[in-house]
Amino acid sequence: MTISPDPVAGQAVKAADRAHVFHSWSAQSLIDPLAVAGAEGSYFWDYEGKRYLDFSSQLVNTNIGHQHPKVVAAIQEQAAKLCTFAPAFAIEARSEAARLIAERTPGDLDKIFFTNGGAEANENAIRMARLHTGRQKVLSTYRSYHGATANAIALTGDPRRWPNETGVSGIVHFWGPYPYRSNFHAENEAQECERALAHLEATLAFEGPQTVAAIILETVVGTAGILIPPAGYLAGVREICDRHGIVFILDEVMAGFGRTGEWFAADHWGVTPDLLTFAKGVNSGYVPLGGVAISGEIAATFAERPFPGGLTYSGHPLACASAVATINAMAEEGIVENAKHIGETLIGPELRAMAERHPSIGEVRGLGVFWAVELVRNRETREPLTPYNAVGAANAPMAELAAECKKRGLWPFTNMNRFHVVPPCTVSEAEVKEGLAILDEVLTLTDQHTV
Repeated sequence: MTISPDPVAGQAVKAADRAHVFHSWSAQSLIDPLAVAGAEGSYFWDYEGKRYLDFSSQLVNTNIGHQHPKVVAAIQEQAAKLCTFAPAFAIEARSEAARLIAERTPGDLDKIFFTNGGAEANENAIRMARLHTGRQKVLSTYRSYHGATANAIALTGDPRRWPNETGVSGIVHFWGPYPYRSNFHAENEAQECERALAHLEATLAFEGPQTVAAIILETVVGTAGILIPPAGYLAGVREICDRHGIVFILDEVMAGFGRTGEWFAADHWGVTPDLLTFAKGVNSGYVPLGGVAISGEIAATFAERPFPGGLTYSGHPLACASAVATINAMAEEGIVENAKHIGETLIGPELRAMAERHPSIGEVRGLGVFWAVELVRNRETREPLTPYNAVGAANAPMAELAAECKKRGLWPFTNMNRFHVVPPCTVSEAEVKEGLAILDEVLTLTDQHTV
């Protein structure tokens, strides 16, 4: 990669951003966005010429890394052929993207409804479930994120929901499994699974299962902690849904397309939902794209009954062409297998070894290139390094960790008292070792907060 510093251009980019760009999830005057000049593979760099190893995959979406040449070429070729066309038409790129996705989704999820991203995918999945069942309520977990549109943010369990709530969404939250911080006083994963399923059953009983249209889960909880479901949990939820005629939705927006070392995280447990939502890794975010994979039974509901939903850019040709190129590149280059290998042989073992050296590490968990390290003040009490949803001074230890990583050329993903190790699925062993060495060094700072 060639990096040519140009500070003057960087200053102009930064000035225009500060004058005109309104940033998401931010107090506008308190942020200092980095002006990015370019990116390639697992790295990006600023206009000063400083390079960063991207251990965040941006928003855990650049699964094939930055500027993959096959995907860039596919977008260019599609733009020269047909830039855009309405969703009502059959377009080659759209048809091929749907075929490739359907080939990889579990079970009979063979129909694909395209959206512009994950939030819209979840919105439409909920709409399908409500129309299919004739019911209104939807259950989701507290530790979850499903997007920022109206229903998607109501489904979300993390604090970003709070300022967006209307109180009339028909969404009911419940506790999912989290063995390290069990809400069920479980002593092991088997107990956690059993008690979490019993809690869900009780929640349904008090809500009236005949009123519930869907249960939606992130197959592996992403932003809220990379929580791996205990063995038997997803199968148990599937059985509960079947027994009560409830639509089971798996949100694979973050976990899908290689992130966990399988095409979809559901493949780890052999569970097939009724609806599966995706985005992010389907084309590494090169062009906005998401969608819903739909079972035969739910698709049949709309065989002769119009589905009352649609988007101008549903199945946009440029987005679909990038998805086709991404999926083909992942298959041809063994990218899913690389994610699995890197997780099993390098990230997992190295993080566990780091936990032996650093008293601030409470737990390490993950799959593929999807890992979380939970930081604590006290391993015995499991007191988090920072309080839940901490801001300002209360979040200083995590802010310091992130700043020190960036100073050393590592771009981290931090959330509450955790850092997530989520590099691209294409990451090399050398790049992983480089990033983990920086984390190992920086964790000596968080160790100073332990008791």
